Amino acid sequence: GINAEYGFFSPLSMGKPRGIRAARQLKNRRRTQRWADKQYKKSHFGTALKANPFGGASHAKGIVLEKIGIEAKQPNSAIRKCVRVQLVKNGKKIAAFVPRDGCLNFIDENDEVLVAGFGRKGRAKGDIPGVRFKVVKVSSVGLYALWSGKKEKPRN
Repeated sequence: GINAEYGFFSPLSMGKPRGIRAARQLKNRRRTQRWADKQYKKSHFGTALKANPFGGASHAKGIVLEKIGIEAKQPNSAIRKCVRVQLVKNGKKIAAFVPRDGCLNFIDENDEVLVAGFGRKGRAKGDIPGVRFKVVKVSSVGLYALWSGKKEKPRN
């Protein structure tokens, strides 16, 4: 605080270290205090990366295990069309949303799909509970191209 004896700041009150030789103290203090920041801790602790099914990647390929309908959260009432996907790289099973009307018809079981995040930094989007991923490609053909009729799914 302000003290008449010292002029401006008294060295008795605790605060951040000031002065020409305080750089090391300031640096160390900042380093420890950053761990209180939620986003910093999540990105630097390492456990978020371990828990992430993609393992830090933006997309992942997987095999469709089954088609599932997930009920939307209140106050909405709908069955959101999703698929259970087993990722190729680590064998983890995830639920992925199939966007657009009737696109579930383009996906069959045991198809190879490319899955991306929902753009919410690993959180579920909208009224779909617990689904953090969406299907982008089916058998290496874009889902949007199939839906708009520009391409057809390869028969093999």
